[in-house]
Amino acid sequence: MSTFETGGAEAASGTRLTLDLWHPNCWAIEATERTSGGVLAHAIYNSPKTDADAPQSVNGLFTAFGDSQEEVEELLDAIRASDRAGDLLELQERFGRARNAPGNVVREFFLEYDPADMMCPTLLEHGFVHSAPVRIEGGSEEWQVCYVGERAEIRDSLDAVREASGAEVTVESVSASGSAGTTAREQRLDTLTPTQRDVYEHAREEGYYEWPRGASTRELADDLDVSKTTLLEHLRKAESKLLDP
Repeated sequence: MSTFETGGAEAASGTRLTLDLWHPNCWAIEATERTSGGVLAHAIYNSPKTDADAPQSVNGLFTAFGDSQEEVEELLDAIRASDRAGDLLELQERFGRARNAPGNVVREFFLEYDPADMMCPTLLEHGFVHSAPVRIEGGSEEWQVCYVGERAEIRDSLDAVREASGAEVTVESVSASGSAGTTAREQRLDTLTPTQRDVYEHAREEGYYEWPRGASTRELADDLDVSKTTLLEHLRKAESKLLDP
């Protein structure tokens, strides 16, 4: 069994990231893109096959959630209709401990599907260990992961994931796994996305926050080869996170 509930011992160290991820051939991404509501992916169970020639498959434990019964029903119907989804078995009662799922209505179910459509093995292969249930909503997946390699290698590892799977991956946040030995400033910087941090650090190094200013926003934008509007957007978001008490 593979589980999304915990990343195991490796997740205790390294760098934690929140990834916004889209990948092809995913029944959950396709279903949530067409309907309201969302899916939490909890665990994957290997499906034993008595027939050696039968196609390989896995069973996953999921929670469908939405603001109403109608939204959840529509979502489940879209999943059943997918040619990438096998048998869907709804659970009559909540399975295991409370899931803390979002939404007003939740329904748990098992679903059989092709393991080749999973992103988990590719992420694990490149050092990203999942540490929480995966949330699929609005046609994309949110992964809470811990990177077990060196922080400087994260970008190359993400590029390898993209190349291997055809996935589109955006880093929503980065933070250190533990705060011991880090200053308050470092902890706040760790809440920035890589792009926000690059823009903020460049602005600081060029004297943008000094008086008089050592560089204008136009000059910073030219240095980074982005528009002034784009630079200001990243800079304002970075400042908002750094100043948020």
